[in-house]
Amino acid sequence: MKQPELPVFSNVDIPGLPERLTALLNDNRVQVAELLQQQSYSWDSLMVPLEILDDRLEKFWSPVSHLNGVMNSDQLRIAYDACLPLLTEYRSEMGQNRALYEAVQTLAQSDAFSGLDSARQQAVRHLLRDFHLSGVALVEAERKRFADIQQRLSELSTQFANNVLDATDGWEKWLSDDAELVGIPEMALQSFRQQAEAQGREGYRITLQAPAYLPVMQYADNRDLRRELYIAYTTRASDQGPQAGQWDNSDLMVEILQLREEAAKLLGFANYAELSLAPKMADSPQQVEEFLVNLVGAARAQGEQELDELRRFAAQQGCDDLQAWDIPYYGEKLRLRDYALSQETLRPYFPADKVLDGLFAITGQLFGIRFEPYTGTDLWRPDIHCYRVLKDGETVAFCYLDLYARAKKRGGAWMSDYCGRRRTAEGLQLPVAFLTCNFTPPGADHPALLTHDEVTTLFHEFGHGLHHMLTEVDVLSVSGINGVAWDAVELPSQFLENWCWQRESIPLISGHYQSGEPLPDELLDRMLAARNFQSALQMLRQLEFALFDLRLHSRPAPQNAAQIQNLLDEVRDQVAVVTPPAFNRFQHGFSHIFAGGYAAGYYSYKWAEVLSADAFSLFEEEGVMNGDTGRRFHQAVLARGGADDALALFITFRGREPSQEALLRHSGIAR
Repeated sequence: MKQPELPVFSNVDIPGLPERLTALLNDNRVQVAELLQQQSYSWDSLMVPLEILDDRLEKFWSPVSHLNGVMNSDQLRIAYDACLPLLTEYRSEMGQNRALYEAVQTLAQSDAFSGLDSARQQAVRHLLRDFHLSGVALVEAERKRFADIQQRLSELSTQFANNVLDATDGWEKWLSDDAELVGIPEMALQSFRQQAEAQGREGYRITLQAPAYLPVMQYADNRDLRRELYIAYTTRASDQGPQAGQWDNSDLMVEILQLREEAAKLLGFANYAELSLAPKMADSPQQVEEFLVNLVGAARAQGEQELDELRRFAAQQGCDDLQAWDIPYYGEKLRLRDYALSQETLRPYFPADKVLDGLFAITGQLFGIRFEPYTGTDLWRPDIHCYRVLKDGETVAFCYLDLYARAKKRGGAWMSDYCGRRRTAEGLQLPVAFLTCNFTPPGADHPALLTHDEVTTLFHEFGHGLHHMLTEVDVLSVSGINGVAWDAVELPSQFLENWCWQRESIPLISGHYQSGEPLPDELLDRMLAARNFQSALQMLRQLEFALFDLRLHSRPAPQNAAQIQNLLDEVRDQVAVVTPPAFNRFQHGFSHIFAGGYAAGYYSYKWAEVLSADAFSLFEEEGVMNGDTGRRFHQAVLARGGADDALALFITFRGREPSQEALLRHSGIAR
């Protein structure tokens, strides 16, 4: 096998990053100018050189961006923040380069264009679209203003994310009395003790990281402790709570929304939501609103019933005034009453290594692939793993896994990449994916044990990884996850989650960490029975976020943070059956839309869930471990990446347009 090109993380000259990036960008500028000296343009003379420049830049920046998310430090943050304006300026400059735009347009209008394969044609069409969305058609003064807006938005989004990270890492609670921690599982307590020992102290250290926050909220009998953590968590980076004003995102949100609206109007859109939807599957904000409101109508009555049941149960337990910090606690107790099941009951049966082995076995049977540990690469920490992905005996991709929570690591779970697949003069460049989670790390006397929720998260991110790694498209801008419509990009990830719930696949991913015994049938039955426990409440929560995001970007930009809160309250009145306390500042930590790619796009989770549930329904008909059906999904969806329109790919696989029926059925929501 040819030695693969993989990222390097050790011995990175962090202070020198801005200088090196400047040199690279300037060289790119020179090469683009030379490209434009041609008298005529072809794919090979124009698009291939541009792809080489994009690939080189991505390989430089991707490790830096990745380290910023998984090993944040003061030194790296300074260098990272210094690089962002350079990148934003370059991207605006390229996106507004009229000579380059006209060159691509000339290629699109040439006789040779019709002779290009569909992936290359799609790459040209996408590039022309992106030129327009970058302001290439604006007059000079407007182009300058548009570029300035993009520069400022980059700064604001980074600051928003930094504030959330700093607020999360900036809160801690120390306890020495075991009586205050009654109810919390021993595994979580052990983690709290290890956190304290790591700082040279006795007792327990509790943080706002998910592996600490969730066990307290779900299991702590100490209501005051639950309330304290809830307040700290839901007021992060805001004007409320114990850190009020310290890392406040209030003004940043307002400025971000105002600048997005101004940018959209410069391009001729009525609002930012219209701009955001331009490259997506959905046709208009009105269509998305109707889609979301329809799902609210399907779920609301059942959500009210689920909350009423929880209130009655809590009252029976002595809690007559159910509050937001009580809901996870009594919800877990109600699940235990009805199904004799909790996440902690399941945890011993899902050691991380066994789950990974099973995940590899499942995807191997479905898609004909194999994963091998790969040691010939540089890692950013010793507990990171790299795998080589093989299909038909040939290496097709590489994958890095970073599974465990720690300080200075961004919360949540995500998939990103070092590079995509493309055909080069030297041969085939293979895709490389990063999969990042924040699970509870191994304990002193046991391996990392995952809740079933965490297993589902791993499958979700792995689905994104497969989308990137199993592409068979050789054009960089539309291979893997590149060029995929944002509201379809969650299809493979949510699709793969289904194998966390199947009788045929669960024995492959479960095995008690001490005995190796697979999940017993009795527990499996209870787990499957509890699958849709409070499913309407969970759906309404996602719909609340999605409608808030959509309306926030469809209506006139707010003048102050209070107007953002008022809109969120309005959405909650329509959608939510659980109303949070007035001090709750969810929006101040809503990184998906203020620091990620989901602005006016959070609906994508539900949009793609319709696609994924409907796609999986074919496996329900033909066999959930049916390799033939899996390979058809691979060829129709995973292999094509962004080379074809997402709806067309779905129809190719399913034989018809998508239906909501499977999603509602899988969610246990009756129409």
